[in-house]
Amino acid sequence: MKNPRDVILKPVVSEKSYSLLDANTYTFIVHPDANKTEIKEAVQSIFSVRVTSVNTLHRKGKKKRTRRASGVIVGVRKATKRALVTLHPDDKIEIFEAK
Repeated sequence: MKNPRDVILKPVVSEKSYSLLDANTYTFIVHPDANKTEIKEAVQSIFSVRVTSVNTLHRKGKKKRTRRASGVIVGVRKATKRALVTLHPDDKIEIFEAK
């Protein structure tokens, strides 16, 4: 079995992810090989909450260009896998709560 800290890499801190907190949905960047069951078990063991659903999505890395290269693509940002985790209505993850 994988270590839960290897499955959940970091939380996503953005305006859109904070708007999902009203629906009790939290967003995490996860390991690219992790499946939904592993993500669910990792979140439940790390934060001691009950997970009702997990949705995953792959985000392709953005292509980057420079002015000097006259529009030539110089590199690509890293692709990421994200998980949208919906919790039981009675549960919350405290690190996301605004102070």
